[in-house]
Amino acid sequence: MSETPIVEESADQGGGRPRHHPLVLLLAAVIFIEAVALYLVTAVLIVEMLIARADSIASALALTVCTAIAAVWVTVIAINTLRGKAWIRGAAIVVQVLIAAVALGSFQGLFSRVDIGWLLLIPAIVVMVLLFTKPVLAETSQRDA
Repeated sequence: MSETPIVEESADQGGGRPRHHPLVLLLAAVIFIEAVALYLVTAVLIVEMLIARADSIASALALTVCTAIAAVWVTVIAINTLRGKAWIRGAAIVVQVLIAAVALGSFQGLFSRVDIGWLLLIPAIVVMVLLFTKPVLAETSQRDA
């Protein structure tokens, strides 16, 4: 016997597209915003590599590549949030912990940037809270066969 569907079908949407709970949509939107921010940081790093003289080209290139890979990975997480995949919860938690670590580092030190720290920390906390709400847990329970 099959289980109940994860997402409801709505007749008024046409095409039988799934209707997601608003908290799932909010979660996906915040993760998409994080992905866009990573793409922007990647672009800035590329421009800076071309314009400014780096002390270490290898380090600048490695940082840029890692940021680009992170942007793609966060995009994959956001897309699969809307697909209801269960693995996104673990992946999103790891990403948010890393973002929170960078945010906490932004609050301290000689060149601290409290504004950047809050811009990183608030979405990370929002995603962590949303990941454990009942609607998100219910919709992101689809396991791959």
